[in-house]
This record gives sequence, structure tokens and C-alpha cells, in this order.
Amino acid sequence: MTITQLKYTLAVAEHGNFTTASDKCFVTQPTLSMQVQKLEEELGVLIFNRSTKPLQVTEIGNKVLIQAKKIVEESSRMSDVISEEKGIIGGTLKVGIIPTVSPTLLPLFLNIFTKKHKNVELKIEELNTETINKKIEDNSIDCAIAATPLDNNNIIERPLYYEPFVAYVPDHHFLSGNKMLELSDLSNSDLLILQDGHCFRNQVLNLCSIEDINKQYELKSGSFETLINLSNNGPWMTIIPYLHSNNLSQKNLENIIPFEDPSPAREISMIYSKSQLKLPVINALMTTISSVIRGQIKYNDIKIMSPVS
Repeated sequence: MTITQLKYTLAVAEHGNFTTASDKCFVTQPTLSMQVQKLEEELGVLIFNRSTKPLQVTEIGNKVLIQAKKIVEESSRMSDVISEEKGIIGGTLKVGIIPTVSPTLLPLFLNIFTKKHKNVELKIEELNTETINKKIEDNSIDCAIAATPLDNNNIIERPLYYEPFVAYVPDHHFLSGNKMLELSDLSNSDLLILQDGHCFRNQVLNLCSIEDINKQYELKSGSFETLINLSNNGPWMTIIPYLHSNNLSQKNLENIIPFEDPSPAREISMIYSKSQLKLPVINALMTTISSVIRGQIKYNDIKIMSPVS
């Protein structure tokens, strides 16, 4: 039994056929099939039912795959142990990031980081908070950038920065013209926020002490751009994270109104499992993000956190 055989078998299970799995593993289909068959012969069981279309995993095969995944994951951690001990910044880093952060944060640091750390391969996936929690716990991703706290005892949270919320108030809205707003100024009757499933929605509801939003219509949108466009063409206003205001047109930027101190803000953190071994790479990523974010948030009372070893 070899690690390669286990990897090939997991690839077949993931993709549902031998041809696609061989392409993903960059080997010929006969080579991959032969290695999977050798594993089955050594174990004395059939992992796949080849007579069905699509390919199906046998009952015992499911149990084998669970163990195979654990073995492959643990084998890959050997190099992580060495890298951590030597402080090597290299290898693959699988990163999750929540949708309300990725459009504004990724363009700030991605190019800078990859140019500085050419030996690191970043694999970034946009995920909601619930999925991030699951993927960190099952080691599908190494770390994630998310709004915290998450109240998960198995995860370490290291704050990167605190991003203030700002109000987007079109000139036809009755609050337009105010230099500053208070949370008490907000009303659930004319406030547009993101759909369920986004942590930003819950943060706004909690800040404003609003139980729910206008019942006259149901809006399901995961886009701040949609909320802004609707506000421009209706009786509504919305709330967005500060960094999103940096991407607005000059005309729309004039509709941004900050909140009175203390300004409501969200904590954005780097999170990872307590057993994570890729800390040199994660620390390097945190350092890059902290350095680029300093020039973006201009509110004096917003803290930019510095990574700690």
C-alpha cells in the first residue's frame, strides 16, 4: 500500500470516474486504474462497483476512503512539521474567505504577496462562515479570513483589522445631508441588507436592534452593489463595510455617511485550527494583509492589528 495509491483512489471517488481522476492526477488512465486495482487486491475488497454508471463506492469502500483520507492528510503534515521547524515560507496554502470581504481585500494583498513569496501556492475559496468552520475542522482548508468572534473552541482567531460600517444614504432619503448618523436613526422600514446566510446581515441586525426587515417584499441578494443600486432608485438606504466604499464612483461616494463614535465595526481575523502546522506561511500572509490595510482605513479610532508569532 502506498500514499500514491491512496491519492489515486480518493481522486476516483471525488470525480466519479477513472478518466477524469487520471487527468486531475496527471497520469494515464491505465496507470491510475492499475494502482487502484493493486490497492483493492492487497486489501482483499472492492472499493468501487465498476458495473454501475456513474461509478459507485461500495459499502466497505466508504470505510476504506475515510481511512485513506486520514492517512493522506497526515502524510502531508510531515513536510509541514519540517517547514514550521525551519521557518520555511513555501508550499500550498488553502485559504477560505467570506464573500463580504473577498471583493475588497483580495485585490489589496494578493499580487503583493505572490510576488514576495514565489514559493507559496495560494488556493483561495470564497465560502460562508458555516462552511469555513466545517472545512477548517476537517482540514479541507488551512486557514480562513472571516468576521469574528466565532465561538469555536477548536479554532484560533487572530484579528487582522477592525472595519467600520458606513451608511449609504441617497440624496432623496430623509437622512441625506447629515454629516454623521447614530444607530438610533436607522429604521427597519427603509433599510436594505444582505440575505440570510451572510454574517454581515446578522451583525447589522444586532447593531440596530432590528428583529427583521420590511415584510412588504422579500429581497435575496448577496451583493452590496445591488443594495446600492436599489437604494439609488427607491426609498431605501443601506449599510456597507467601509472598504466597499473605496470602490464607489465619485457620485455614489457622496452618499456615504459615517456613524458617530464609537463607530460600529466588524472584526476581521485570520482563523485556523489549533493543530495547524503551516504557521510560517500564515504569519507571512497576515503581515502582508496588515501592511496593505493600513493605507486603506482612514478612521483614527479603527485599530489595525499586528500579527504575533
